Parts: sequence; C-alpha cells; structure tokens
Amino acid sequence: MIDTENLPEGDEKVRAVRQLFDTVAPRYDLVNRLMTFRLDVRWRRLTVEQLRVVPGGRILDLACGTGDFCRDLESAGFRVVGVDLSAGMLAAARTDAPLVHADILRLPVSDASVDGATCGFALRNLAKLGPFFDELARAVRPGGRIGLLDVAEPENRVLRLGHSIYFGKVVPRIGALLSDANAYRYLPKSVEYLPERAVMLDRLAEAGFVDIEHRLLAPGSVQLMTATRA
Repeated sequence: MIDTENLPEGDEKVRAVRQLFDTVAPRYDLVNRLMTFRLDVRWRRLTVEQLRVVPGGRILDLACGTGDFCRDLESAGFRVVGVDLSAGMLAAARTDAPLVHADILRLPVSDASVDGATCGFALRNLAKLGPFFDELARAVRPGGRIGLLDVAEPENRVLRLGHSIYFGKVVPRIGALLSDANAYRYLPKSVEYLPERAVMLDRLAEAGFVDIEHRLLAPGSVQLMTATRA
C-alpha cells in the first residue's frame, strides 16, 4: 500500500509502484476508459502519429502495461517490443508484441538499436526521471523519435479547479468502486512527482534530444512531449 500523504522515493517507490500495478492489472483498462471517457485511445493514437517513424521501424513501448500502445503501434506498421516493471500488467496484456519484464531505467537493448520509443502515463511513477531520459537517448538511434504521454494540470484557473475536483475526488471513487482504492488515491497525488514543464524539456535536451515539442491535451489535463534523438 502506498502512503499517499508521504509519497515514497527511490527503491521504496519502485517496490510500491510495482505492487500497485500488479494489483490493478485485471481492471486497469476498464478504469482507464471510464475515467478518461475513452480519450486515452485518442491520445495514444495522436502520439503514434507524431512519432513520424517509417513503418517497419523498431519501437519500444516503455511501461507498456496491458499493451494498449503496443496494439496501436503494431496497427501503424511498426515492430514493437513492450517493456514493463509489473509482471501483473504483462500477464494481463492483450497484444501480440513481444513483452519484456524489466526496469525501463535499465533497458535490455544495445545502444542506438531502436528507431523510437513511447511511454504512456508512467513518467511520474519512475524512481528518477533524468536517468530515464538518458536511457532513452542511449537506446534510440540518431534521428529516432520519442513520444511521452503523461498527466498535467491545466493552465486556465477555472479548468484547473475542475480538473482538481475530478482527478482528486471523482477518479478515486471510480477506482475504489471498480478496482483498488489505494491505487486510485495515489494517482492524483502522483502528479507531485512531475517537475515543471520547462525542467523536463531542458532535461530532454541535456540528454541529447532536439526538435522537442510539448502540447497540452484534453483540455490541459494531459501532456504530450515529442523529440528527435540528435
């Protein structure tokens, strides 16, 4: 169980997050569809479009969960490998793509060996974000592309208030009803792990990415970052 009043760090966070996702795996997709009104489907497809990698390219889907991104990537003609820390999520996966049980901070691939990578709603669950960007830069070939989706807070004050109420009050109730109460209390709190947008974009550039773009989606509660390996 994650202490949502004192969010864990380091190795403790890794253990807690792995256990949490093992627990919610059986109903993870159902809760996602309900709490996003199926907009998560649109966000992933937009990310795949923004990769702009030639079909047939090899793509890593990191923190692949139950394989939603893998299926969209395969449909777009890519060769996909999914990687996730949670064995429970991989066991519940619905994809034909090869799946690897591993920590995405230590990817089991050679340097510059993939054409691109995606990661959906997992940045805030990582023990360290900077080293993840470095690992992405190591694995993706020069000219390769990445697409990173995660939650955000709307810039508009009224939208931010509405988002706070929905994400902080309604989503945990949906999660408690259909899945695990503690897990969906953690979800709104986990936003606190994410650095400011400018910090993340600067860190991506420091890791070796260019053509970095950031956009807010739906309306402002989700962020998409895309970039090219220099």
